[in-house]
Amino acid sequence: MGRRLLQSERNANLLIDVLRSLIAERKFELHDFVIMPDHLHLLLTVYDDMTIEKAMQLIKGRFSHRLSHEFGYKGEVWHRGFTEEQIMDRESFEAHREYIAQNPVKAGLASDPEEYPFCFRFLAKKKVESKAGRG
Repeated sequence: MGRRLLQSERNANLLIDVLRSLIAERKFELHDFVIMPDHLHLLLTVYDDMTIEKAMQLIKGRFSHRLSHEFGYKGEVWHRGFTEEQIMDRESFEAHREYIAQNPVKAGLASDPEEYPFCFRFLAKKKVESKAGRG
C-alpha cells in the first residue's frame, strides 16, 4: 500500500466493513486482524471453495471499489501481491496472533494492543462492553 490510505478513521472503518461483509457471506473465517496506516495483517482460514489468493482479491477489490464509489478516490490503492504464511499448529497460530496484536505497539500507535481501534481485540472488547452495558 505505502500511501497510508488506512490511517484515516473513515478508510479503516470502511475496510472493517468490507471484512464484516465478506465474513457474513462466508467467504472465509477471520481469526484476527490489525489495520495499520499503510498495511494490513489478517489471520484467516479459507473454506474449501476459496483460496487465499481469491480471498485477498475479494478484500482488495471490494475495498478499492467502495473507496472509489463512496468517497471518490481514484488513485491506486494496493501494491500487487501479498505475503502469505501457512499456520501449521496451535503454537504458530498464537505466535501470529501476538505478532498482529503487537504491530500498533511496535509502530508507536498505541501503548497496549487493546487501545488500538482498528484491530480484532479492540472491536471484540468494545462489543463485550456494549453487551454488558445493556444488562
